[in-house]
Amino acid sequence: MFLSGRVPLLLAIGVVPVVLLDTAGISAWAAAGGWLLLVAVLVAVDVVSAPRPDALRIARDAPDRVKLGDRAVARTRIVNPTDRTVRLRVRDGWQPTAGAPGERVRLTIPARESRLVETPLSPRRRGELRSGFIAIRALGPLGFAGRQASIEAPERIRVLPPFRARRHLASRVQRLRELDGATSLQVRGQGTEFDSLREYVRGDDVRSIDWRATARAGTTMLRTWRPERDRHVTIILDTGRTSAARVGDETRLDATFEAALLLAALATRAGDHVHLLGFDRIVRARVTGVDGPALLPALVDALAPVEPQLIDTDWDAAFAQARRLARRPSLVVVLTAQESLASSRGFLSSLQALPDAGTTVLVGTVSDAGLSEAARAGGSVSELYRAAAAETTLREADEVARAMTRTGAEALSDTPEGLPPRIADRYLALKKAGRL
Repeated sequence: MFLSGRVPLLLAIGVVPVVLLDTAGISAWAAAGGWLLLVAVLVAVDVVSAPRPDALRIARDAPDRVKLGDRAVARTRIVNPTDRTVRLRVRDGWQPTAGAPGERVRLTIPARESRLVETPLSPRRRGELRSGFIAIRALGPLGFAGRQASIEAPERIRVLPPFRARRHLASRVQRLRELDGATSLQVRGQGTEFDSLREYVRGDDVRSIDWRATARAGTTMLRTWRPERDRHVTIILDTGRTSAARVGDETRLDATFEAALLLAALATRAGDHVHLLGFDRIVRARVTGVDGPALLPALVDALAPVEPQLIDTDWDAAFAQARRLARRPSLVVVLTAQESLASSRGFLSSLQALPDAGTTVLVGTVSDAGLSEAARAGGSVSELYRAAAAETTLREADEVARAMTRTGAEALSDTPEGLPPRIADRYLALKKAGRL
């Protein structure tokens, strides 16, 4: 049962008759007790007369997926199968991060009719948002009290990563078309597709001379090549403890999602095969064997429930899993945060065994722009200590980046907004150079 706001008001009104009876010679305690008994009887009658909430029927309808930052509407249809009108107060049991309003909706449903309740949602984090019940309060005929129940009606919405880096995609696709069109760089060497013949120019690789075409044309002819379009791009997302650090308003893991999605969207436009792996000690997300327009939906759906884990990543196992995705990857992009010499030893040791012939390895790190500002700060003693700590962190990050370069990988570090386009630009540069 529950009490409405009318009960305190009724009790307050009882002060008047108690005072009047007291002046008439009747004990104030007896008058107050009588009034409380009357209120209790009215509440009991109201509770007994109130309709049973569990007699109502509930039908839920909510979108399966919504992008973080967008609004959604969850609809609940409440059917009154009884022969009496019911007055209800309804609240949908969404978890707080769903952004549902806190107030209860008031409804009056006539007999044998139904009403639709719309609950606006403004999700504040990605992942699975759930509502396990509908809380219903049914008022009695007097409006003093009623019955309440939580009716199980499970519903869920998957909140997808926002992919804010999409704004960089159009300009990179245009550059990709330029590379693939008349202005594309024609590359000579092994492992590329034949494009056309042209006359030999001093400085060209003599190994690309086509002797049969030379004999027919009467002048030295050279074969030109273009990069293959079906190369393999493997993206490894570190979901270990370093990905839980906050950079700005989001975690490092959320920032790496943006870089992974932009690179995947660009690579699939180029005709390459994209494989994605989220890993710490076990596989948290895996997408492989999906190409074309279905790739991005598959990626955002797989990444939506992934959260940072407060454990160290097993890099030997992570790279072993990555090799199973693509036997001969042309590009491996590792999105992690390796800035400390002490904690990155295991990563550097495993990274040495990753590059092989024909494979380029990029290591992308989301950096905190505030560190550079803190390192240049001065003033009080505490600010000087913070500046020294920031400078030490930056110096160690540079040393780790140089160690990555010695293993044969390329280290890229930038802010959450700068890392996605920077990795995409490096991908285009590799395409232009014929290395991908």
